[in-house]
Amino acid sequence: MILTNQTLLSAPPEQLGGKAANLCRLQKMGFRVPHFMVLPQDTLQNWLDPAQDVEAQIRDFVFPGGLTSEICGNFKSDTAYFAVRSSAQSEDSSAHSFAGQFETKLYVTPEQLPEAIRAVWLSAFSGRVHSYADERAVQRPVGISVIIQEMVAAEKAGVAFGIHPTEGDRSAKVISTVWGLGEGLVSGELDADTFVVRQGGFDQTLANKPFGLYYDAAQKKVTKTAIPAEKQDISTLNSIEIAQINAALEQLRQQLGQPQDIEFAFADGLFYLLQTRPITQLDRLTDPAGRRMVWDNSNIIESYPGVTTPLTFSFIIRMYEAVYVQLAALLGVSAQKVADHRATFANMLGLLRGRVYYNLESWYVTLSLVPGYAVNARFMETMMGVKERFDLPQEQISRTRAWLRLLQSVLKMIGSLLRLSSERTKFKHTLDGIIADYNACDFDQMSPHQLMERYLYFEDFLVKRWKAPLVNDFFAMIYFGLLKKQCEKISSESGNLHNDLLAGSRDIVSTEPVRRILDITATVLDHTGAADFFKNHTAQEVYENLWQWPDIQQKVQDYLATFGERTVGELKLETITYTQDPLSFIEIVQSYVAQGIRKRLSNEEEHIRAQAEATARAAMRGKPIKGALFWFLVRKTRILVSARENLRYERTRGFGMVRRMFLAIGKQFYAEHLIEQPRDIFYLTRDEIFDFIKGTSVSLQIKPLIALRQAEYAQYATEGPLAERIITHGVVYHANDFKYTASAPTSASDGSGVLKGLGCSAGIVRGRVRVVHQAHETRSLDGDILVTSSTDPGWVTLFPSASAILVERGSLLSHSAIVSRELGIPCVVGISGLLQTLQTGDVVEMDGTRGTVTVITQNAQP
Repeated sequence: MILTNQTLLSAPPEQLGGKAANLCRLQKMGFRVPHFMVLPQDTLQNWLDPAQDVEAQIRDFVFPGGLTSEICGNFKSDTAYFAVRSSAQSEDSSAHSFAGQFETKLYVTPEQLPEAIRAVWLSAFSGRVHSYADERAVQRPVGISVIIQEMVAAEKAGVAFGIHPTEGDRSAKVISTVWGLGEGLVSGELDADTFVVRQGGFDQTLANKPFGLYYDAAQKKVTKTAIPAEKQDISTLNSIEIAQINAALEQLRQQLGQPQDIEFAFADGLFYLLQTRPITQLDRLTDPAGRRMVWDNSNIIESYPGVTTPLTFSFIIRMYEAVYVQLAALLGVSAQKVADHRATFANMLGLLRGRVYYNLESWYVTLSLVPGYAVNARFMETMMGVKERFDLPQEQISRTRAWLRLLQSVLKMIGSLLRLSSERTKFKHTLDGIIADYNACDFDQMSPHQLMERYLYFEDFLVKRWKAPLVNDFFAMIYFGLLKKQCEKISSESGNLHNDLLAGSRDIVSTEPVRRILDITATVLDHTGAADFFKNHTAQEVYENLWQWPDIQQKVQDYLATFGERTVGELKLETITYTQDPLSFIEIVQSYVAQGIRKRLSNEEEHIRAQAEATARAAMRGKPIKGALFWFLVRKTRILVSARENLRYERTRGFGMVRRMFLAIGKQFYAEHLIEQPRDIFYLTRDEIFDFIKGTSVSLQIKPLIALRQAEYAQYATEGPLAERIITHGVVYHANDFKYTASAPTSASDGSGVLKGLGCSAGIVRGRVRVVHQAHETRSLDGDILVTSSTDPGWVTLFPSASAILVERGSLLSHSAIVSRELGIPCVVGISGLLQTLQTGDVVEMDGTRGTVTVITQNAQP
């Protein structure tokens, strides 16, 4: 059966194959297409015995008598030459083009038709086609349809793309043409003219074209023919022809719904379309004209390291929106402005391949709403640890109005500052009460509806009464920035005076877990029997036998009750905390006992503070007013920075309660066979869980959804760290490549062997480095220098066993900077290229004052 005319146009696409189906679409749309017919795949397959060697059968196949006559009878009587082309099922699809993989025969005479059909048919089983399919993980063709088409004697021909095929610009179209047949261009044999068409005109790059491909009747084949000298350097297309091609591309995009890749020809002044197919690999072509967005995880990676599950992200993005709406109001932003920017507040964060990022534009837009933006923006960069500026145009208002707004905002902020101490106390008291009430609840005995209602009440508290931590964070940012500026004026030699003045604050809760672990360790070591038992038994056995040593048991229980939620990744709901898994805490104590770590926290940080204060006093001598203001600034900054770190712990407690409630829902879903495991709940979003409970879900199949996400997030977890700063264009999850880190060891690229970061805890240490990607990789550093990408409060249990700390990410207000100062451990953060430069065993000298890391030897053996 041969498909022609009406049977061709009404045939289903799967019978025609990809290329022939597209030709039919072109005809229906009114384009001039050379007349063609199709020998369908099922007809060809019916001529074969599937039990025998297919390729051998095709080679030996004797075509039915009269086939050539039947084919020619469907063309004009004067048709002398044909083009015989492939049309496989998956050919010319939106996913895979199979361009150039199948055989094509041009200028085929009627007598040559059977052998041309055989060659195209046989190419479906060629090694190159199989390799193409295998590389792209698609099914190998099991057959092919064959197109027999009237041959157009092209005077010029080419290809055109509905978008820029290399730059990705969706507003541009690219046309390439040569003299003669287009096969010379497609094969790369001939240089071509290129035209880039955009709204309002086009740009052209003309090639020297000494040859073209034409049919030589004498030789009965297509040959490379010399082009007359006067045509070699002139344009192959005029403006009218360019407009024709451009219009065809636009019509195809509109009617087929996707930008197309076409082949065309001009013959006797007429424009022919020879084929069309969707442009493939659009997922790899970033649109430079699409909306530009900047993502940064310089500081937030401390709170959300590695891959973060859907439930956590869906929870925190609501938290960030709500609390920053509150903060804007507290800082004097009008209700109208807040309402006008709700979309900005709702998009403070992004999730890129499972990693949490700041949407930097949203952060700066939010900050720009506050009067005095130009001052605050730079402090914000210091707090967030970002390394590049992101400037926004500011609202144009009169100077008088600007000053009035600034004055109103300043008065409001002063009021907030004056009330801050009492607000912090009130917040802590209220949170303690709610936590106590919720701790008294038996969540495992509650129904999903009850758990949802309990959660929503708690969420309401988190989003509406988080005023004190927000205001404290803001003023910590402002005061820290002011102190840094003043210290730079006092001491140009030391860039670390502001950090040294903040050292030695004994009121930071983040150091308390270390103090308690060291105390438990010392108590164990003082009991000979206990020490031996801890060293020689499993964590499970130790935990079950703590009753033998009541004082140790009490201290462990007190630690778990107070700091059981303080662990690595503590703000990620999916994290298994020490409260859930006490054995992991016992293992840490065992590692300390095995090494005999008895040391208490040193007084080194107090000595550092005393020296810094002496330097400042000397600078302020004879300047009583300036000195009084300076010391007031120091005292306020100490209070605010300490409170910032302590209030982060309150957030940890709040998130721990949220974790408990969602785990209880997970257990209920598991008991009812709704999910495979209780912890599968973390692969659903907050709204998906609640919609399922209350009857507003758009999908009831949550098990397959969870399985899909688990596979996706497992893949994310195998990938290396992403870039610290990522720029996307257009649709964020389409065609933007952010799978791999873009950072490089820029500080050491000059060959000096010196990396530069932010010195945040004084001291010079020379020693062997230990690269640790995840805190659970090791229980002790044995005096090595810790090298890592980022830390969160859960890492603090490793700090005492390190001689120094080097962190690739982070700022002067990040957790590792603050806690290292309190522990008296030299520390440098924000070191670009750290993990690309250093490996475990390298020897370096770090200077926590200057923020430098000098590589002494690399690839040293332990």
